[in-house]
Amino acid sequence: MAGELNAAPVLSTPEDHLFEYAVVPTDDKTKTKSDDELGDIYEISRTAKEIGEGGWRRIGLQFPDHMLCDAPRVVQLLEKELASQPQPTPSTSTTTACPEPSTTNNGQCGGTGCGCGKQAPAPAESQPKARRVYVLADTSYSACCVDEIAAEHVNAHVVVHYGRSCLSPTSRLPVIYVFTKHILDRDAALADFEKEYPDKEAKVVLMADVTYQVHVQSLLSELQSRGYANLLATEIVHNPMGRIPNRKVVDAQDKEVEISHGSETSTGLNLRDYSIFHVSQPPTALLLALCSRVKNLYIFQTSSDSSSLYSAQRLLGRRYARLLSLTTAGIIGILVNTLSVSNYLSSIDSIRKQIAAAGKKSYTMVVGKLNPAKLANFAEIDGWVVVGCWESSLIEDDAGFYKPVITPFELELALASDDERVWTGEWWGGIEAVKPPADEKLEEKKSEDTENNETQDTADNGQASGDGDFDSEEESAPPEFDWRTGKLVSHSRPMRMAASKPKSEKKEASSDTPDAPPRSSALTLRSKAQELASVNGVVSPGAEYLRTRRTWVGLGTDFDEEASMTIEEGRGGVARGYTVGGEGEKHLMS
Repeated sequence: MAGELNAAPVLSTPEDHLFEYAVVPTDDKTKTKSDDELGDIYEISRTAKEIGEGGWRRIGLQFPDHMLCDAPRVVQLLEKELASQPQPTPSTSTTTACPEPSTTNNGQCGGTGCGCGKQAPAPAESQPKARRVYVLADTSYSACCVDEIAAEHVNAHVVVHYGRSCLSPTSRLPVIYVFTKHILDRDAALADFEKEYPDKEAKVVLMADVTYQVHVQSLLSELQSRGYANLLATEIVHNPMGRIPNRKVVDAQDKEVEISHGSETSTGLNLRDYSIFHVSQPPTALLLALCSRVKNLYIFQTSSDSSSLYSAQRLLGRRYARLLSLTTAGIIGILVNTLSVSNYLSSIDSIRKQIAAAGKKSYTMVVGKLNPAKLANFAEIDGWVVVGCWESSLIEDDAGFYKPVITPFELELALASDDERVWTGEWWGGIEAVKPPADEKLEEKKSEDTENNETQDTADNGQASGDGDFDSEEESAPPEFDWRTGKLVSHSRPMRMAASKPKSEKKEASSDTPDAPPRSSALTLRSKAQELASVNGVVSPGAEYLRTRRTWVGLGTDFDEEASMTIEEGRGGVARGYTVGGEGEKHLMS
């Protein structure tokens, strides 16, 4: 028979494959480094010097996961370097005599000049304290941000941040940034540059990841010696909101070049006329931010991946599709992905106001590092917005998330009306650009809504008594459709539905006055807002979801009457053996 089986079908992974794993080949990069090499990569001398100048005694070292293997040796080298530095000279005398031999302060010495005639103890600050170095592993949020929460657990005075960094301003602790130094194949980088830009008059800005930034000036000098005349370079600055985030553009003489901001009235260098040659793979958030600001972007890969021109058009299209899916969302979750960026509290408040102004409900969550399993627990949330730095706010691999996750910039576009939503291709990921909604616009919007409601209420009062009490705003609003599915959406603005409840109650109360016409006994349509669940007098779409759509309502409910049952005696005893009922029958637990 053609369908006869000669062997059992494969229904699971073969046993030979259960314990297979990828073996990383050992090369010069993975070999154990000497102390001198490690000290140069992690800039031990500069770090110890800045710690000594700052006078910090409790130092927290923050490593990304792939650098934790070097942490013990880095701590040893740093402690050795700190011990070799001259310690602060303590006071030569441990006591200070008071000038006047009189008794004051109840016979106790209060310091120099107290007049008690006794010897005052030396100030505690004059006694040097031993330095303590702590390793901050398993960061609370993204590795690019300074983990001030972990640093506060050890009462650190300063944080030394190793590896890539978003350079977002911190809110509490001083930071020493050590980007680490990586080896670059200069010949391969120069060959790729000449292959991609054969024209010696090409306008190119040389840029590199922070771990390769030390090689930018040498590449610039070498390319200029080969005849390239219109080259510029970049230097690291702490300015995430710059036209090139955390970079300033300099010429061959290390003079800063003014960059135009893109408006017609702004002066300076127009980056759209320049290409960027970037050394090493940059973060995706940087690629999306630069794709609309420069002519093109070429990435020289320092790994085994092939170098090529980068196009972010497909990724930008995916981001636009994500934000369109939130235009009809009624409940939006605010994910706090940082507690260190200086303006995260004001940004959360601004995002709440933006969501409320659009008639939607927001819930704020602090869940640490994001993953699909955590967010899937909140099924009532229609979409999420991440409050974080300009790198961590972008969730790249979001295919596994139950609901879309967007950035604050994308949320602003999603909350705009269909006729106002215009995307020019500009993109930003962090909370640095979050602006509070203008008070004038909010007041104007509230007054406009009030006038519309009053006009509709007047029209409703003039109708026949049998017409019913309709929700003026909801009934007069145009229908709203989901652009992706084409379906009619009726729950995209639940808080505006709730706002009409007090008006309808007020109208019912006014109808009870003596001058009011008698009520009709005909059937009337009840407002949907009056059916929503509320918590402490405030309408809660989340509570409404739990009441109407959750299948499990808990151990007992207030909505259904429970039948009375006879009280029975339960188990008794200890966990290793219970007795059931009054018979004393013993059940051993296995």
